[in-house]
Amino acid sequence: MKWETVSFEKQGRIVILTLNKPETLNALSFQMRDEFAEAINQVQQDKEARVVIIRGEGKSFCSGGDLKSTFDMYDDPPAKAQQNAFNFYKGFLSLRNLEIPVIAVIHGHTIGAGLCLAMASDMIIAGSDAKISMSFIKVGINPGMGGTYFLPRLVGTAKAMEMCLLGEAITARQALDIGLVNHVVEPSELMDFALDFAGRIANNPPVAARLIKKGIYQGLNKSLDEVLTFEAFAQVTCSSTGDMKEAVTAFKEKRPPVFTGS
Repeated sequence: MKWETVSFEKQGRIVILTLNKPETLNALSFQMRDEFAEAINQVQQDKEARVVIIRGEGKSFCSGGDLKSTFDMYDDPPAKAQQNAFNFYKGFLSLRNLEIPVIAVIHGHTIGAGLCLAMASDMIIAGSDAKISMSFIKVGINPGMGGTYFLPRLVGTAKAMEMCLLGEAITARQALDIGLVNHVVEPSELMDFALDFAGRIANNPPVAARLIKKGIYQGLNKSLDEVLTFEAFAQVTCSSTGDMKEAVTAFKEKRPPVFTGS
């Protein structure tokens, strides 16, 4: 399928979704929301996909919400404007419906709603040139698109308060220090590093990977006993797969395992 603001590429078992509006630094618009949600749906239908990379074309990952189209929605009566905002968020955050791991690869401006999109992913790899900001307060509004949900879970309450109340940019290295990103890489090496990282995940058993992702997120909101119950279920589920049998056989034969997802 051909879209104007999002591109879809597949390299083996890795899907690469690119925000493709470089002339606006990939600002998030209603058109991009619709196309992004369609792309996520396409990933969900792809049974061979094991990892998703989300990146931005051009000089930046994403400069935040497109101010004209997103601010126009606030001209509606409050109830309608609130629903419009909610629907805008949900289109992009449909990526949270994916069972497979999602990696955001950021560079340049990663601001406001663009940072929220990156945080909605499971891991973030940053170029050393990334300028990262929860800039909502600088345009007089409260964070949206899950910013106040994702940020404190990644960096803690106090640091989230600081970032949201100041709205000032931090560097990729500072983001690494506070646990906001997983790795910082030179821009020229960014995609090579990301593809290698994603490939190492994709080479692991996909059933186990999906259950690990589900279990980690459940663990944020459930009791220890509930987590233990899920872990017991997940281990029994994995034990019946061909991939676990392959892992045991490969160990005995002293060779690398080949996981097929069976």
